[in-house]
Amino acid sequence: MCRSAKMKVSLKIRFYFITAILLFLTGCFSRTAKIDTPHGIAELSSLDIGGMEQWILIRGEDHTAPILLWLHGGPGAAQMPVHHAYQRDLEKEFVVVHWDQRGAGKSNHKGFREETMSLSRFIQDTHELTHYLKERFEREKIFLLGHSWGTQLGILTIQRYPEDYHAFISVGQVVHPEKADSVSWEWLSKHVEVSGSNRQKRKFSNLGLPPFDEHDRYVSFAKMIDSFGGGMDVGFGRLAWVSIRAKEYNMGDYVRWLRGANRGSGPMWEETRNFNLFSDVTAIEVPVWFIAGSNDFNTPIALTLEYYKGLNAVSGKNMVVMEDMAHAPFFGDATQFNQILINIKKEFTTEQ
Repeated sequence: MCRSAKMKVSLKIRFYFITAILLFLTGCFSRTAKIDTPHGIAELSSLDIGGMEQWILIRGEDHTAPILLWLHGGPGAAQMPVHHAYQRDLEKEFVVVHWDQRGAGKSNHKGFREETMSLSRFIQDTHELTHYLKERFEREKIFLLGHSWGTQLGILTIQRYPEDYHAFISVGQVVHPEKADSVSWEWLSKHVEVSGSNRQKRKFSNLGLPPFDEHDRYVSFAKMIDSFGGGMDVGFGRLAWVSIRAKEYNMGDYVRWLRGANRGSGPMWEETRNFNLFSDVTAIEVPVWFIAGSNDFNTPIALTLEYYKGLNAVSGKNMVVMEDMAHAPFFGDATQFNQILINIKKEFTTEQ
């Protein structure tokens, strides 16, 4: 090999070596981008919540703005690594707090024990974090938003601690899982029959009839719902691409995220399945907004509407339907979703 060729090979080796080192180093540290405004706040930190280290992300262009605590779905599907692509507009109006709950994302570390997963423990964790935020920012109340599993956690939290919250914003409300299976199965059966492939038809037949009380059967059912447009509004590949660009996560955090998401409700499976808002939460003391996608068959919009109509909300209730969206409208149409939240803030603050 001539000298020039050897030099080119050597330079290539150095380039790949340096690139690998840089990727490794950037993957070892986590941080959040600075917000360059006079009163901005951008913090990524861990707290002792419920006797274990849990991570929160606090971002806002004005630290005096109302606080919005976001309860992610799953359990285990932490939203911190995708916030930068979808919720930046909210940071102009709120101090947005994303929290990796116990067993999710950055909070799914070696100190986490699965046996601590229970509805009561998650409610207490939320209560502790709420009080930290109230004391830290000297507020009497904050806004609470829950998505999917986060709506179960959120609605039970405001039921127990209404004095802590301005309002509850529910996105993809879990109402009655067993009844939801039947509603979604009817919808899915029609779609499979009309447009399903032979493979999908066999798979659907093998699922059997609802309810889907076994975890594995339910996961297969939910995946089929998603494949026909009734689940997440953005594909996993797109979310993965967005996620790997998050400064808040390092390489180990992505592994922890996947483990937490795959665990799901874990030992809480029966507790979360035996959930029935029709009997368990018939009245709410704080203002509540329900946001639902018209195509949501993960948590069927029909049940949300039914629950909404019968709910005794002494401080007011509102229903917002996002057309052509499904279970994650904040991904499907972030601009419209963020504006809905901003309007809620403006409406609420005007009334105050």
